[in-house]
This record gives sequence, C-alpha cells and structure tokens, in this order.
Amino acid sequence: MAHRSDQKAENAPAHRGANARADDARLVAALGKRSIVLVGIMGCGKSTVGRRLANRLDIPFVDADTEIEQAANMTVPEIFAAHGEPYFRKGEERVIARLLREGPQVLATGGGAYMSEATRQEIAENGISIWLKADLDTVMERVRKRSNRPLLQTPDPEGTMRDLMAKRYPVYGLAELTVSSRDVPHDHVVEDIVAALKSRLLAEDLTTSAQETATGAQ
Repeated sequence: MAHRSDQKAENAPAHRGANARADDARLVAALGKRSIVLVGIMGCGKSTVGRRLANRLDIPFVDADTEIEQAANMTVPEIFAAHGEPYFRKGEERVIARLLREGPQVLATGGGAYMSEATRQEIAENGISIWLKADLDTVMERVRKRSNRPLLQTPDPEGTMRDLMAKRYPVYGLAELTVSSRDVPHDHVVEDIVAALKSRLLAEDLTTSAQETATGAQ
C-alpha cells in the first residue's frame, strides 16, 4: 500500500453549495477506480495543484517522486547522482504502475514520467491524464525558488528548460485533457481541472447510461 502523506483529504469546504458538492461526488463516482494523473514539465504546479484538487474531491493525493524516494530511501537528486537518469526512470515506471492500481486518487508525476511509453499505457488503462501546460516564464519563475532539480544543474538552466519543453510538450499533448497552469491562484486552476473532468467523465457516464437503457429496452 502506498504511503500517502495526505491519506484522506479533508471534507469539501462548507462554503461550497450542496449542488456543487453533489456534482463533485458524481464526478468521483464516474471516476471509479481510475486515478487523476497530472503530467507536465517541472514547475507547472502538479504537486501544489494536485493537493488542492484532492482536497476538493475528497480523495487521496499521492506524489510519485515522494513514493520513489521512500522506496529507494534516497532523494531524487541522490538517485540521479548515484545511479543516473536511466536507472531512475526504470524505478519511476515501476512505482507509477503500482500506484495506479490504488485509485481513485490524484497522482502527481515527475516531469519526465510521461515520456515513457509504458507509463503512458499504464495511465491510459488505469487513469485519466491531465497536462498542466505552462509557459517558459511561469515555470522558470517557480523552479528558480528550488535548487534540487537534477536536470537543471547546468550552466544555462533556461536553455535547458527550453530544450526540455521542445522535446516533451508534443508528448504531454497526448494527454486526455489539457489545462493551462498560469500565474493565478491555484484554486483557479483546480476549478479548470474539475470543469474539464466533469465535461469528460460525466459525459461518459451519461453515454453509458443511455446505452444501458437502450440495451434494456430491446
């Protein structure tokens, strides 16, 4: 069983109306055992937004990098330094595959996780992927606040980030949903995610119900 720092999110805030909470409950029911998987470049807000989203929907939040660190008893930078990126990526694939069996949950993945075809397949089978799409200025402002980004330990971090975005953004674009991560309060992004999920999942739910009704009428 995965360790979850926010094992069960707190109940939805009381100021939200009963209808809004009921809609959220319908969304979680439509999710079933699938995970909401946040993908995107480092600094796009996956962990921060993910925690707020989990709280909103009253389901657990899991950070894949935290799980990897606990499994290895090392930090991500330490794993990179001691074993290299290919070793880290293989472990990342295994951990994410395991976590995806434990939904429903909000799962924040590392920036390179979605580049793995095996991981994309696992997510497609056991979750719904959401790309938090952010521009260069936004992510650089955020990542400069932290010095523990192994891939940015270069003489030109901004150039490195541009290269990563050029390589990764076409792959992130394969995600089922895309939501803009921008310089606004995180709750605004959460609202955008919930709206996108309801549009997708509740539409699926209605389609399934209609098909079942039609089948029963035959």
